[in-house]
Amino acid sequence: MRLFGALYERVLSWSVHPRAEQALAAISFAESSFFPVPPDVMLAPMCLARPQRAWRLATITTVASLLGGIAGYAIGVFLFESIEPWLMDSHYWSAYLTGREWFDAWGIWAVFLAGFSPIPYKVFTIAAGVAALNLPGFILASLVGRGARFFLVAGLVRAGGPRMAAFLPKYVERIGWSVVAIAAVLMVVGMSR
Repeated sequence: MRLFGALYERVLSWSVHPRAEQALAAISFAESSFFPVPPDVMLAPMCLARPQRAWRLATITTVASLLGGIAGYAIGVFLFESIEPWLMDSHYWSAYLTGREWFDAWGIWAVFLAGFSPIPYKVFTIAAGVAALNLPGFILASLVGRGARFFLVAGLVRAGGPRMAAFLPKYVERIGWSVVAIAAVLMVVGMSR
């Protein structure tokens, strides 16, 4: 099934829109607290379309994601009772429970790992608020984890240049389905704990 190729084409066309940076910031903010689509799907094509702006785009993504993470933390602190029934019925519940276990075992390091990995970061931000994780530590770990991820994406795309432009459309389906498979494995591992 061809799913990711069409999405890639659409996002690539958005990447040169006059308000592309605002859209990137909005997606980055929302993904850290409630939105299901990671900002990488917009960041990579935008860096590909304008490699000279790669570092600026990574900075926008990182800052907006950090602010969204703080919003997710606030949801965990102030609104968890309201969203808990929805969370329990969603496919994120096991990830939430895994996040809570990771906080017990590794504390702030769990936020760093979630920020850098394909694990749903929004679940960790909410769980961090519920667990009343140290807020300055949460902010620092989020900044480093998310920043490392987004600057890595921007750097790889910028360094790849025209080769990356030829590579992505050709292999976007395989890459997309591989990410889905990795996420599924991580969910199964999280549920088995």
